[in-house]
Amino acid sequence: MSGHENFEYPGLNLGSAHPDTHDAAKTTVFGFWVFLMSDAILFGLVFSTYVASVHATAGGPGPRDLYDIRSAFVETLLLLASSFTFGMASLAMKYKHSTARLVGWLLATLLLGACFLGLETHDFLSMIAKGGTPERSGFLSAFFDLVPLHGLHVTGGCIWLVCLLGQLARYGLDSRTKLGILRLALFWHFLDIVWIAIFSVVYLAGLA
Repeated sequence: MSGHENFEYPGLNLGSAHPDTHDAAKTTVFGFWVFLMSDAILFGLVFSTYVASVHATAGGPGPRDLYDIRSAFVETLLLLASSFTFGMASLAMKYKHSTARLVGWLLATLLLGACFLGLETHDFLSMIAKGGTPERSGFLSAFFDLVPLHGLHVTGGCIWLVCLLGQLARYGLDSRTKLGILRLALFWHFLDIVWIAIFSVVYLAGLA
Protein backbone atom coordinates (compact mmCIF):
# COMPACT_ATOMS: atom_id res chain seq x y z
CA MET A 1 0.00 0.00 0.00
CA SER A 2 1.45 3.36 -0.99
CA GLY A 3 1.85 6.22 1.45
CA HIS A 4 -1.02 8.08 -0.18
CA GLU A 5 -3.42 5.25 0.72
CA ASN A 6 -2.81 5.66 4.45
CA PHE A 7 -5.19 7.56 6.69
CA GLU A 8 -3.44 10.81 7.58
CA TYR A 9 -6.25 12.54 9.53
CA PRO A 10 -9.79 11.86 10.82
CA GLY A 11 -12.39 12.26 8.11
CA LEU A 12 -12.34 11.62 4.37
CA ASN A 13 -8.80 10.99 3.11
CA LEU A 14 -8.54 11.60 -0.63
CA GLY A 15 -5.57 9.25 -1.00
CA SER A 16 -3.79 8.38 -4.23
CA ALA A 17 -6.69 9.52 -6.41
CA HIS A 18 -5.89 13.14 -5.43
CA PRO A 19 -2.27 13.07 -4.24
CA ASP A 20 -1.57 16.82 -4.26
CA THR A 21 -4.72 17.72 -2.35
CA HIS A 22 -4.25 14.76 0.01
CA ASP A 23 -0.83 16.02 1.04
CA ALA A 24 -2.04 19.62 1.44
CA ALA A 25 -4.98 18.45 3.53
CA LYS A 26 -2.74 17.00 6.26
CA THR A 27 -2.17 20.38 7.87
CA THR A 28 -5.29 22.17 6.60
CA VAL A 29 -7.76 19.60 7.90
CA PHE A 30 -5.87 19.21 11.19
CA GLY A 31 -6.12 22.96 11.74
CA PHE A 32 -9.83 22.82 11.02
CA TRP A 33 -10.27 20.04 13.57
CA VAL A 34 -8.69 22.37 16.14
CA PHE A 35 -11.25 25.04 15.21
CA LEU A 36 -14.11 22.54 15.59
CA MET A 37 -12.90 21.58 19.04
CA SER A 38 -12.93 25.24 20.08
CA ASP A 39 -16.47 25.51 18.69
CA ALA A 40 -17.42 22.41 20.68
CA ILE A 41 -16.27 24.20 23.84
CA LEU A 42 -18.52 27.15 22.96
CA PHE A 43 -21.52 24.86 22.52
CA GLY A 44 -20.62 23.08 25.76
CA LEU A 45 -20.83 26.37 27.62
CA VAL A 46 -24.24 27.31 26.22
CA PHE A 47 -25.53 23.77 26.83
CA SER A 48 -24.45 24.08 30.46
CA THR A 49 -26.21 27.43 30.76
CA TYR A 50 -29.41 25.98 29.31
CA VAL A 51 -29.41 22.93 31.61
CA ALA A 52 -28.85 25.16 34.63
CA SER A 53 -31.66 27.53 33.58
CA VAL A 54 -34.32 25.22 32.16
CA HIS A 55 -36.51 25.48 35.27
CA ALA A 56 -36.02 29.24 35.67
CA THR A 57 -39.26 30.16 33.93
CA ALA A 58 -40.13 33.04 36.32
CA GLY A 59 -43.80 32.11 36.07
CA GLY A 60 -43.74 32.35 32.29
CA PRO A 61 -44.21 29.67 29.63
CA GLY A 62 -42.02 26.57 29.89
CA PRO A 63 -40.93 23.86 27.45
CA ARG A 64 -44.31 22.09 27.44
CA ASP A 65 -46.02 25.35 26.51
CA LEU A 66 -43.65 26.29 23.71
CA TYR A 67 -41.93 23.32 22.08
CA ASP A 68 -43.30 21.60 18.99
CA ILE A 69 -41.73 18.14 19.06
CA ARG A 70 -43.10 17.17 15.64
CA SER A 71 -41.44 20.14 14.00
CA ALA A 72 -38.18 19.47 15.85
CA PHE A 73 -38.32 15.84 14.71
CA VAL A 74 -38.78 16.87 11.08
CA GLU A 75 -35.85 19.27 11.45
CA THR A 76 -33.77 16.38 12.79
CA LEU A 77 -34.66 14.24 9.78
CA LEU A 78 -33.76 17.10 7.43
CA LEU A 79 -30.32 17.55 8.99
CA LEU A 80 -29.63 13.82 9.04
CA ALA A 81 -30.61 13.63 5.38
CA SER A 82 -28.33 16.58 4.61
CA SER A 83 -25.46 14.78 6.32
CA PHE A 84 -26.09 11.80 4.04
CA THR A 85 -26.19 13.96 0.90
CA PHE A 86 -22.98 15.71 1.91
CA GLY A 87 -21.38 12.32 2.47
CA MET A 88 -22.44 11.28 -1.01
CA ALA A 89 -21.00 14.53 -2.38
CA SER A 90 -17.69 13.78 -0.69
CA LEU A 91 -17.63 10.26 -2.13
CA ALA A 92 -18.52 11.61 -5.57
CA MET A 93 -15.55 13.95 -5.33
CA LYS A 94 -13.17 11.19 -4.26
CA TYR A 95 -14.22 8.26 -6.44
CA LYS A 96 -16.43 9.42 -9.32
CA HIS A 97 -14.47 12.45 -10.54
CA SER A 98 -17.84 13.77 -11.74
CA THR A 99 -18.39 17.47 -11.13
CA ALA A 100 -22.03 17.22 -12.19
CA ARG A 101 -22.76 14.50 -9.63
CA LEU A 102 -20.86 16.42 -6.95
CA VAL A 103 -22.82 19.60 -7.68
CA GLY A 104 -26.10 17.68 -7.56
CA TRP A 105 -25.40 16.30 -4.09
CA LEU A 106 -24.20 19.68 -2.85
CA LEU A 107 -27.38 21.35 -4.13
CA ALA A 108 -29.47 18.70 -2.37
CA THR A 109 -27.56 19.44 0.84
CA LEU A 110 -28.16 23.16 0.42
CA LEU A 111 -31.89 22.62 -0.13
CA LEU A 112 -32.19 20.44 2.98
CA GLY A 113 -30.26 22.99 5.03
CA ALA A 114 -32.51 25.80 3.81
CA CYS A 115 -35.63 23.78 4.67
CA PHE A 116 -34.24 23.17 8.16
CA LEU A 117 -33.66 26.90 8.66
CA GLY A 118 -37.14 27.72 7.39
CA LEU A 119 -38.80 25.34 9.84
CA GLU A 120 -36.62 26.51 12.71
CA THR A 121 -37.46 30.15 12.01
CA HIS A 122 -41.15 29.22 12.00
CA ASP A 123 -40.70 27.57 15.41
CA PHE A 124 -39.01 30.66 16.85
CA LEU A 125 -41.78 32.93 15.58
CA SER A 126 -44.41 30.58 17.00
CA MET A 127 -42.71 30.62 20.41
CA ILE A 128 -42.53 34.42 20.39
CA ALA A 129 -46.22 34.62 19.47
CA LYS A 130 -46.98 32.53 22.60
CA GLY A 131 -45.03 34.93 24.80
CA GLY A 132 -41.76 33.00 24.66
CA THR A 133 -39.44 35.96 24.10
CA PRO A 134 -35.77 35.85 25.16
CA GLU A 135 -36.14 38.46 27.90
CA ARG A 136 -39.15 36.72 29.54
CA SER A 137 -37.11 34.37 31.75
CA GLY A 138 -33.74 32.80 32.33
CA PHE A 139 -35.00 29.63 30.63
CA LEU A 140 -35.92 31.49 27.45
CA SER A 141 -32.72 33.52 27.47
CA ALA A 142 -30.74 30.28 27.64
CA PHE A 143 -32.86 28.68 24.91
CA PHE A 144 -32.38 31.60 22.53
CA ASP A 145 -28.67 31.55 23.34
CA LEU A 146 -28.30 27.88 22.40
CA VAL A 147 -30.67 26.91 19.59
CA PRO A 148 -30.33 30.02 17.38
CA LEU A 149 -26.54 29.76 17.80
CA HIS A 150 -26.73 26.40 16.05
CA GLY A 151 -29.02 27.94 13.44
CA LEU A 152 -26.46 30.68 12.79
CA HIS A 153 -23.85 28.00 12.23
CA VAL A 154 -26.12 26.23 9.73
CA THR A 155 -26.71 29.57 7.99
CA GLY A 156 -22.95 30.06 7.78
CA GLY A 157 -22.60 26.55 6.39
CA CYS A 158 -25.21 27.26 3.70
CA ILE A 159 -23.43 30.49 2.72
CA TRP A 160 -20.13 28.60 2.58
CA LEU A 161 -21.80 25.97 0.40
CA VAL A 162 -23.03 28.62 -2.03
CA CYS A 163 -19.48 30.00 -2.21
CA LEU A 164 -18.10 26.52 -2.95
CA LEU A 165 -20.63 26.05 -5.73
CA GLY A 166 -19.44 29.38 -7.14
CA GLN A 167 -15.84 28.15 -6.94
CA LEU A 168 -16.79 24.97 -8.77
CA ALA A 169 -18.46 26.97 -11.52
CA ARG A 170 -15.52 29.39 -11.85
CA TYR A 171 -12.47 27.19 -11.29
CA GLY A 172 -13.68 23.61 -11.50
CA LEU A 173 -12.66 20.88 -9.08
CA ASP A 174 -9.20 22.23 -8.27
CA SER A 175 -7.21 21.67 -5.09
CA ARG A 176 -8.63 24.74 -3.31
CA THR A 177 -12.19 23.63 -3.96
CA LYS A 178 -11.47 20.08 -2.77
CA LEU A 179 -9.96 21.41 0.46
CA GLY A 180 -12.99 23.64 0.96
CA ILE A 181 -15.34 20.69 0.52
CA LEU A 182 -13.32 18.59 2.97
CA ARG A 183 -13.51 21.31 5.63
CA LEU A 184 -17.17 22.11 5.09
CA ALA A 185 -18.02 18.41 5.27
CA LEU A 186 -16.46 18.23 8.74
CA PHE A 187 -18.29 21.41 9.77
CA TRP A 188 -21.63 20.12 8.47
CA HIS A 189 -21.36 16.73 10.18
CA PHE A 190 -20.28 18.49 13.39
CA LEU A 191 -23.46 20.60 13.27
CA ASP A 192 -25.54 17.45 12.85
CA ILE A 193 -23.99 16.00 16.01
CA VAL A 194 -24.69 19.23 17.89
CA TRP A 195 -28.30 19.18 16.70
CA ILE A 196 -28.78 15.60 17.93
CA ALA A 197 -27.60 16.85 21.33
CA ILE A 198 -30.03 19.80 21.13
CA PHE A 199 -32.92 17.55 20.13
CA SER A 200 -32.18 15.20 23.02
CA VAL A 201 -31.34 17.71 25.77
CA VAL A 202 -33.69 20.56 24.81
CA TYR A 203 -36.72 19.04 23.13
CA LEU A 204 -36.98 15.42 24.34
CA ALA A 205 -35.87 16.18 27.91
CA GLY A 206 -37.99 19.34 28.00
CA LEU A 207 -41.15 17.42 27.15
CA ALA A 208 -40.36 14.30 29.18
